[in-house]
Amino acid sequence: MRTAADLADFAQVIADDETPLARATENTLLARSKSQMRPPMPRPSATRVMVVANQKGGVGKTTSTVNLAAGLAQLGQRVLVVDLDPQGNASTALSVDHFQGTLGTYELLVDDTALNEVVRPCPEIPLLDVVPATIDLAGAEIELVSVVAREGRLKKALLGSGRVGDSSLGEDRWDYVLIDCPPSLGLLTLNALVAGAELLIPIQAEYYALEGLGQLLKTVDMVRAHLNPDLAVSTILITMYDARTRLAAGVADEVRGHFGDQVLRTYIPRSVRVSEAPSYGQTVMTYDPGSPGALSYLEAAREIARKGMEA
Repeated sequence: MRTAADLADFAQVIADDETPLARATENTLLARSKSQMRPPMPRPSATRVMVVANQKGGVGKTTSTVNLAAGLAQLGQRVLVVDLDPQGNASTALSVDHFQGTLGTYELLVDDTALNEVVRPCPEIPLLDVVPATIDLAGAEIELVSVVAREGRLKKALLGSGRVGDSSLGEDRWDYVLIDCPPSLGLLTLNALVAGAELLIPIQAEYYALEGLGQLLKTVDMVRAHLNPDLAVSTILITMYDARTRLAAGVADEVRGHFGDQVLRTYIPRSVRVSEAPSYGQTVMTYDPGSPGALSYLEAAREIARKGMEA
């Protein structure tokens, strides 16, 4: 025969076992309710196509793409994330299917499938759409070599969607298109650089922060000279910032010395919550909306939106 104390202990064990899922559900609902209460920011006069690129791996590129996209959506902006990385990590974080055979960026670039046929809504975040990436995308660079105007396939798809442009396109127009690039400077990244007008570069606050950045900037200059004169480095985001170390502050100062006002005032802190979120198929914005990482990404998104209004 069980006492009340035994039942209480048993209930506590069940509650503890259910904590991860229960917490994730609670935080998702909390994020949705907060985003509904949060006053929307003014929409830009035309779609801002932003390429998130850095050929150095592990700098928080995909993490920044999905969390900034979620933050912008919570600020009332209509956002499209284009996953150009064959690993499909952005698709995973946004809870969008990307198993082999799913329509996505491969079909968009190689088969000339219309953009509106491959777009999927993010189930957790209103106003956020995704073009998923499958493992098929790994062979796209080889298949595109013999295609005419191969560098402009993504730009053609975006402009042909009827949802990228100025306010004359109506309410369904995307306000932001964030393109998550693979950690290389191949044909996929080149398609992104031709399609976008703005380049957002995440840089981690570590010793090798600027290593390899020169090659990326040279590529940007070549693209600007020959394929896309509108491309500009508009935003630098400092990630993995540890305020306890002099090194992080020194790197941040060095980056700001190189890029000036292009560097966002908001730094993204090194955070376990940010790293945990993708394992639950979420961004940190829904996984733990009150965490320092989520609040920092939201503020960075707000800063990006404000810079667009000032431009």
